[in-house]
Amino acid sequence: MGTVPIRFVDDDAVMDIAESLSTLRVDGRHLWLGGDETVTIERLTLSPAGDAFAGHVSFAVGDFLPLPEPPDEHGVVPEIDIEGLDLAGGYLWFTGSHARTRKRVRSDHATETALARLARVSNNANRHLVGRIPILDTEDGPVLAATAPDPTSDSGASLTAAALGLSKPTRLTRALRDDPHLGPFLRIPSKDNGLDIEGLAVVGERIYLGLRGPVLRGWAVVLELRVAGSDGQDLVLAPLDGGSYRKHFLDLGGLGVRDMAAHGDDLLLLTGPTMDLDGPVRVYVWRGAAQAETSVVVHDKEIEKILDIPYGDGLDHAEGISLMPDPDGSGQDVLLVIHDSPAPARRRHRHEILADIVPLPPAGG
Repeated sequence: MGTVPIRFVDDDAVMDIAESLSTLRVDGRHLWLGGDETVTIERLTLSPAGDAFAGHVSFAVGDFLPLPEPPDEHGVVPEIDIEGLDLAGGYLWFTGSHARTRKRVRSDHATETALARLARVSNNANRHLVGRIPILDTEDGPVLAATAPDPTSDSGASLTAAALGLSKPTRLTRALRDDPHLGPFLRIPSKDNGLDIEGLAVVGERIYLGLRGPVLRGWAVVLELRVAGSDGQDLVLAPLDGGSYRKHFLDLGGLGVRDMAAHGDDLLLLTGPTMDLDGPVRVYVWRGAAQAETSVVVHDKEIEKILDIPYGDGLDHAEGISLMPDPDGSGQDVLLVIHDSPAPARRRHRHEILADIVPLPPAGG
């Protein structure tokens, strides 16, 4: 296993970006990153020597989509909590966590303060987005744009930024509220086994959302959606199997989904604890996932564990994965892995963080 530095622009906002990375996607020599405490998507580029990602450019999602949650009294736009990215059809797709949050308690909080914080649960409409933003190729590399030419169209059609969740009626949680499996968990905070989306993969028209929680008696959940355009920039759920989504239940040994990546018709699943715990952290492959024509229950013998990912004591939890070509030129794909609560050794410089390069085992190995 090797490492590669990710070097951000050195300014006052960089520490927050580097410490809160949650998802990534590699596209050729370019790296797209999202964070759980920001309203931006980052792009970096692999150096000619292949030894670092640099050339940091930041794109504010609000420049392309009307965010539903207004700025607070200090003018701060509430976070989107971006927990999944993918590239498909000329778009960069992203998903928010759709999660409610409970206030964190620190060791210096007095008892009354701690009790009050533990009772406070917040919701934020910006977290309820599943969106897509066109990618425009320029001389300086790919950039996000409100509109861009459709690369698959011969008629001059355009791609336009759009999202589920820009208005309450189009929120995914609105469709889930009467669901017998997931509905009871919508009001429960994410770290309490409540609803928490932490993975996105797009295969053709299929949109897969991996759930960190809830895990139901050991079974993890992957949602499958289709979307259609509507008025303005709103997306709506398209009909699917007589409803508006599919639910796939996977036996991942009691773990939830922390990130996803499509590999042909297969899905790679980064998994970890639903609660605020250290481990274990594993990568599974769900073979033929995109061939399913209905909701499925995938038993442990039908899903393959391919990697155990190291984790630290209260830190260094693998949070995002992406397939990428091996920088050493082996011709094989490897996994690029980023971490939540990164260990101090990953922060050699204030504007830099180390990601892991993890070889994939041979198929069936």
